[in-house]
Amino acid sequence: QVQLVESGGGLMQAGGSLRLSCTISGRTFSGYFMGWFRQAPGKEREFVAAITWSAGNTYHADSVKGRFTISRDVAKNTVYLEMNSLKPEDTAVYYCAASRRAGSIYSVTVYDYWGQGTQVTVSS
Repeated sequence: QVQLVESGGGLMQAGGSLRLSCTISGRTFSGYFMGWFRQAPGKEREFVAAITWSAGNTYHADSVKGRFTISRDVAKNTVYLEMNSLKPEDTAVYYCAASRRAGSIYSVTVYDYWGQGTQVTVSS
């Protein structure tokens, strides 16, 4: 009943920019938080950024801090990830996730709903 749908991925040269979006449908989730994770082939899924739904407090991984920015549009039930100064090491499948409970905002285990993922490929 709850669905997350990502869009905006694609191929970009190093130094370029992409904007990912994620829309949640099927339920109201006021008070939850949403996050972005990424997973490259042969690697574990890692935290990228997250945002609290009510207050809009943001958190970013050190590897993307200053380059990526997470934001939300409450009215549209949508979260965004603005990706600037892309590097080849940013290449991965990016997943949107939503939590229905409190916990570590950085941990994959606290998220209950996941999108299908969108591929981001950065060429050198």
